[in-house]
Amino acid sequence: MSKTKFILSSTAFTAVISAYFSFMLNIKFWQFAFERIEISNFTVAIFAMTLPFFIFIPLFWFFSLIVVPYIGKPLIMLLLVLSAASDYALQNLGIVINSDMIRNFAETNLREATDLITLHAVFYVLIVGVIPAVLVYRTEIRFQTPGREIRTRLICFLIGLLSVGAIASVSYKEYASFGRNNKQVRYYINTFNYIYAVGRYYKRAMDAGRKFVILDDAPRIVADRERKPRVMVLIVGETARAQNFSLYGYGRETNPLLSKNKEIVTFGDVSSCGTATAVSLPCMFSHLTRKNFDVTDAQYTQNLLDIAKASGYDVFWKDNDDGCKKVCDRVGKIDAKVGNKQPYCFGSYCHDDILLDGLNSRLSAVTKDTVIVLHMMGSHGPTYYKRYPDEFKRFQPACDTANLQDCSREQIINTYDNTIVYTDYVVSSVIDVLKKHGNLQSGMLYVSDHGESLGENNIYLHGLPYALAPEEQKKVPMVLWLSEAALQSLKLDRACLERYAASEKFSHDNYFHSVLRMLSIKTTAYDAGLDVLQKCVKG
Repeated sequence: MSKTKFILSSTAFTAVISAYFSFMLNIKFWQFAFERIEISNFTVAIFAMTLPFFIFIPLFWFFSLIVVPYIGKPLIMLLLVLSAASDYALQNLGIVINSDMIRNFAETNLREATDLITLHAVFYVLIVGVIPAVLVYRTEIRFQTPGREIRTRLICFLIGLLSVGAIASVSYKEYASFGRNNKQVRYYINTFNYIYAVGRYYKRAMDAGRKFVILDDAPRIVADRERKPRVMVLIVGETARAQNFSLYGYGRETNPLLSKNKEIVTFGDVSSCGTATAVSLPCMFSHLTRKNFDVTDAQYTQNLLDIAKASGYDVFWKDNDDGCKKVCDRVGKIDAKVGNKQPYCFGSYCHDDILLDGLNSRLSAVTKDTVIVLHMMGSHGPTYYKRYPDEFKRFQPACDTANLQDCSREQIINTYDNTIVYTDYVVSSVIDVLKKHGNLQSGMLYVSDHGESLGENNIYLHGLPYALAPEEQKKVPMVLWLSEAALQSLKLDRACLERYAASEKFSHDNYFHSVLRMLSIKTTAYDAGLDVLQKCVKG
């Protein structure tokens, strides 16, 4: 007599397993999600009702890859037990499954590990994981011929893709807002959480012995040593898109101060390296171009700041955002938010004028060539309303909540535009401070890391894959100001720069090499073909 009690087609088996993992093994996720969802209107209700599909469909795709003859059932059985243990830890121990937790587990000794194995834990894993694993073992999975099996799975994949697209077309704003406001939610999506965490832990372990690549061990400053000290302030914007800068032809006056400055050069068509800070920021300071950029390679390679420091510059990074993504690991740095300074800071966030605090005194103390990087909070969403003081609330009505679904598109754009007006003030203020120090050759380069979607085609925020991302997420502002002393020392023609900046296309690929020229650093890492200043050098 056969021990097999159940017979299912591979598609039906995959669907049943996906449903079980989606609901029975993701209880903590559902608790977390629905504690944070307030049904305030119809679109939020649609979001809440469709959320289960956004868990089920990716799990179905995942299991479609591993439900194959011979190895499918053992893998599913293993994942059932592991996911049951993970679910228990999430619900009862408050543990967050990430790479650090995997490291802790890997380094825990036997005595510490056995302390976590309680009767309650064993019973839970037995009921939720082991018994279902036994049922899987006793299930016969009927597979079609290879050709039909592949065709069926492709059809299922396309149906899932169309379903996701249909849901996104209705509730993209709600999903984007929920994900941005609750970034930790990814730690609660069981099965994916620990698979990703193990992968991250393994990758970090492999990278631990990786050698740091030196592009140039002897870069040097080639400018006249008798000149005034040179200070370049590099302002890294956050989530500012060029479309909403009046400098770029936007209908609203969002750059009331910079537009009056006849000494700035605005680069008219600039593309970002990525659509998220984690990619764009290290890419900007890397010698690698977008097409061959890799975040890990960049982390283990000498970057722009490293070369500036090695050549003799004092280099300092001041951060009001979410860190420098390892770009500033080997130079001086300060987190502007530490200390909760008044009147700049409110709770866990600070307005960007905190970056101006102490700038004048730092410039007064300069005795040698210096690079100062100011990393802005800028226009980071969805809490746009937290990015500027009340006096910059120029466009109303504003969206004074993190829940974009509670605001009209007009309110969202108004609030975003207010952040641009405030950015205009901060950037213009940096130039004003630099102008006070005539004893220095000074300059300022402002570039945003990436753009932002504000409801075009029902897309919000940023971070879409580059190939799929709309222009709003990729077109960024870039503004240059150089003092007369710096222009003369660099032998640059301002009128030429203005013409060139207005007529050509640029990208973050140009940043590394253009700044090297601004700093007059001779290095083998420099590529004149990517230097936006090269064509406007006199003589």
